[in-house]
Amino acid sequence: MVRRTKSDALVTRNKLLDAAEQLFQRQGVARTSLNDIAIAAGTTRGAIYWHFKDKADLFNAMIERVTLPLEAAIAGTGCAAANGKPSLPALRETMLGALKQTATDEHTRRVFEVATHKVEYVPEMQAVRDRHLFVRNACMAQTETALDAIAKQHGIALPMPARTAALGLHVLLDGLIQNWLLDPDAFDLVRQGEQVLDTFLTGLGLDPSKLQG
Repeated sequence: MVRRTKSDALVTRNKLLDAAEQLFQRQGVARTSLNDIAIAAGTTRGAIYWHFKDKADLFNAMIERVTLPLEAAIAGTGCAAANGKPSLPALRETMLGALKQTATDEHTRRVFEVATHKVEYVPEMQAVRDRHLFVRNACMAQTETALDAIAKQHGIALPMPARTAALGLHVLLDGLIQNWLLDPDAFDLVRQGEQVLDTFLTGLGLDPSKLQG
């Protein structure tokens, strides 16, 4: 009985997150109430508060369903570098993975679109802004660690501080995704994104075609 109850609770939680994604994408986060989400999910506001503290908590849970794998991959790359096992191919593939997942997975694309174009950082969504900043800073720190370790491994002096290079990579990928979401037909996110990424890395002295380890 307990096992079935937990399973039912998970089903309800996912229904709420699915409904939130659809409504947030269609009418924006600010214009979507918790009652709207409950009705769309075929449940009650009470069910929402059983699973989530407030709208910001629900929003963050929605984001985590698609971003945690990417965050884990970036963290793994940084940890490998910190442990003396840096790899440019691994770092590059992690970043390309973000582009590929956005371009090919409808679920990821929908959530990224909501997070990028459908949310306002009003007071009730402060927790969302806080998480956004925390994840950004953590990912950039891991990327900085990886870039610094890779450069040292190959005896390369980066033309800028590793922290600045990590910022450049973050802005590059984030800008590619945001602009592609505005008009997916404007350019090939994966193919052209790969070209831009490799050009940036080569400018750092980290030519992916030459540094295979």
